[in-house]
Amino acid sequence: MLQWILILLAVAAIAALLGFGRLSGAALSGAKILIVVALVLFVLMLLGVFAIA
Repeated sequence: MLQWILILLAVAAIAALLGFGRLSGAALSGAKILIVVALVLFVLMLLGVFAIA
């Protein structure tokens, strides 16, 4: 999942440099969504580990 986040951030940066605002915004939105999903999964995993221990 982290690879997809980095790929989308790179696409957003390159698109912004080339002047493609909508593509840049879409890639950045996708990266933001994946970051939130990754953080939620991480927190749930931590809560599960602490609940077991």
